[in-house]
Amino acid sequence: MDPIFYFDFGSPNAFLAHRVIPQVEARIGRRFVYRPVLLGGLFKLTGNRSPVEAFADIPAKLAYDRLEMDRFIARHGIVFRMNPFFPVNTLHLMRGAVAAERDGVFDEYVEAIFHFMWEEPRKLDDPEILRDTLVEAGLPEALLARSQHAEVKAQLIANTQDAFDHGAFGIPSFLVGTELYFGKDRLRDVEAELTKG
Repeated sequence: MDPIFYFDFGSPNAFLAHRVIPQVEARIGRRFVYRPVLLGGLFKLTGNRSPVEAFADIPAKLAYDRLEMDRFIARHGIVFRMNPFFPVNTLHLMRGAVAAERDGVFDEYVEAIFHFMWEEPRKLDDPEILRDTLVEAGLPEALLARSQHAEVKAQLIANTQDAFDHGAFGIPSFLVGTELYFGKDRLRDVEAELTKG
């Protein structure tokens, strides 16, 4: 069974994992299955909160989290710019991912949205900016309308519920069989699990 990558574009750590996943895939000869979920919905299901909220009164923890992120970025040579509009409401972006999957442009959509969220940051929860970004990326503008279809909304809810049902409480999360791994740094453990035996 191929590993599942539960992701939301609003997570900088999901973006960093996305940039490292191709290297893991090349080594193990298997593809990750990208599964779009709504992080806000997952937080509601689990009672979790973002690190910025949860550790607001612990500046040393927030500083360490940023240091750890900087180390990961340097180790893997990733281009990363903190989005000045963070946090961005990703509801329409994640519905767009489901629509793009149904319309056969999922990989292109994922790459474009991650790029314009964390490499050339834009305020992608602004409908006009999102529309212009899709056009610039050569993606069909019709994805915006498609993302509002009932079946697309239902699929995103189902994906989020699936992540929750498998124990996920945050993003990025990975599922290998029945084993859940949380956080970009768990990619090493995911790779080890996939190559053992």
